[in-house]
Amino acid sequence: MNLYAQGQRIFGENRVQELVEKHEALPKDIDWHLIGHLQTNKVKYIAPFVRMIHSVDSLKLLKEINKQAAKNERVIDCLLQMDIADESTKFGLDESEVLDLLRSTEFKKMQHIRIVGVMGMATFTPDTAQVRDEFRQLAAISKQLKGDFFGENEAFKEISMGMSGDYQIAVAEGSTMVRIGSLLFGGRT
Repeated sequence: MNLYAQGQRIFGENRVQELVEKHEALPKDIDWHLIGHLQTNKVKYIAPFVRMIHSVDSLKLLKEINKQAAKNERVIDCLLQMDIADESTKFGLDESEVLDLLRSTEFKKMQHIRIVGVMGMATFTPDTAQVRDEFRQLAAISKQLKGDFFGENEAFKEISMGMSGDYQIAVAEGSTMVRIGSLLFGGRT
């Protein structure tokens, strides 16, 4: 609420249950972003109010978001989560998967989602050169997708990369959104 009182209106949450609880408890003019991994069976809980989903990592998930958004008579902004990290624990699409998704007939028929950019997480490593290279890779993917698929779409402009430990590198490499909850609120207990 302190940040809200200072004018902040965009807040993100990693977990669906916590996002729903916070949406119910806090002022209704907050733009809520789901920034964590999202399972298809949980989309229905956030579809009535979520402003943006940062973690679209499959056509199956995108289809469910479109379905639930239609039920709520809205369009939900989405970011395509790209797998740029050298870690098996991270989620995301590789370059061939994202191209297949964007070329698919199913995607082209969706009317209740809007792809507004990409998201990615760098490898959790002290090697800042590796982190920088991974962020550069995501920025290059964004540029390629913009040129190949979203050239006329002014909404496709977001690059969500950078967290509390690496956001400065991300901003230097073109990030338009950072996820810095730990920096602002401390680590989870």
